[in-house]
Amino acid sequence: MPALGADMEAGKVVQWLVKPGDEVHRGDIVALVETEKSTIEVEIFQNGTVDELVVPEGQRVPVGAVLARVTAREPTSVPGPVPVATTAPRAGAAAREAQGRPSETEVAPTVGRHALVESPLVRRLAERLGVDLDAVQGSGVGASVTRADVERAASARAKESGHPVPMGARPSSSPFARRLAGELGVDLAALRGSGPGGSVVEKDVRLAAAAARPEERTAEGVAVEDRQAAMRRAIGALMARSKREIPHYYLSTTIDVSAAVSWLGEANLDRPVTERLLLPIMLLKAAARAVKRVPEMNGFFVDGAFVPSEAVHLGVAISQRSGGVIAPAIHDVEQLSLDELMVWMRDLVTRARAGRLRSSEISDSTITVTNLGDLGVDSVFGVIYPPQVALVGFGRMREQPWAENGMLGVRPCVVATLSADHRVSDGIRGGRFLTEIDHLLQEPGNL
Repeated sequence: MPALGADMEAGKVVQWLVKPGDEVHRGDIVALVETEKSTIEVEIFQNGTVDELVVPEGQRVPVGAVLARVTAREPTSVPGPVPVATTAPRAGAAAREAQGRPSETEVAPTVGRHALVESPLVRRLAERLGVDLDAVQGSGVGASVTRADVERAASARAKESGHPVPMGARPSSSPFARRLAGELGVDLAALRGSGPGGSVVEKDVRLAAAAARPEERTAEGVAVEDRQAAMRRAIGALMARSKREIPHYYLSTTIDVSAAVSWLGEANLDRPVTERLLLPIMLLKAAARAVKRVPEMNGFFVDGAFVPSEAVHLGVAISQRSGGVIAPAIHDVEQLSLDELMVWMRDLVTRARAGRLRSSEISDSTITVTNLGDLGVDSVFGVIYPPQVALVGFGRMREQPWAENGMLGVRPCVVATLSADHRVSDGIRGGRFLTEIDHLLQEPGNL
């Protein structure tokens, strides 16, 4: 059982996506694990064959417990033809693709089998519904084929043939919503989803169950409150530990973002609305670039010593619809272009709120960024997420008086804040870090 966060002590295996005898490859999703905060997709980091599933579905086990046994092997082949790139991959693309991450590399349309299908679950669903993956146009990140794509293809084929939709075809839904629907006896096919892209989420299932059994509405409400209370307890315990063990210090600076806003306006002129860049993406990229120049902010405090991280895996605080906050990581942010980072950010928010995060995204953030500007907050002084050693906060952009070179004017500004661990750094290094962010945002074209 992986440690999906510093506050996690145990997890429950919700669903196995593989069985004994299955061949698995690095990056495949093999199981869904439920924590107090979310349902996480657990990926495997080696090639091999599944020998035994040690923990059955529905069982809760402590962190570190053996979930399955796999016979490792050296990679001799890759499932399906290897995509042919029409452009040279960017730096770090190979590492991102190994983790199932999107890439801007274009793939030749002659590829036979979809090499971008992310998990055995999608392949098995296609086999069960009789869908040819070669004929499915992927709508996921990097044109990957998703569960929803397979189900739409099955539904379209059924309508054309005049036959009912095959058994097992369901609307797009989160793993937790599917499991909950089974427990409450709710037909997912009859629901209209309120989640991203019309996906069915927990709230839709509970409302349908309550409507079908009005007398149980109070009990359903209590169940939701219990889950939210458990999440709040977990967050509270971790934050209490952080404040108890980490000697925080706090700094802030006001940054003139007029150069960044002007650059964004020009960059977005010829872009469709769905591909426009947003200011928060530039703030994230500036933080990642700054942390490379002030490495004391990037890493972990473990066993009484600071362990710096060469890579920058930026944890991004995302509020969940059911309450609470989760901070999954975008990997190697300093190597991503602004367009790639925008794609990743949209994808991460969607999957975080749909309960489809990967274990690697939860467990290896090296520094966290929180942006409460969209809530109208001017500044935020966050609590460090252990074992990390720093947290960066950004408030809303607002116009304010700005004096420079003896001239007074009005500029769009953002307050950047830093919460840092005094065991690792001091105010001088923290101040340099915020100054680096400021300098980077004054030259947005270099981000």
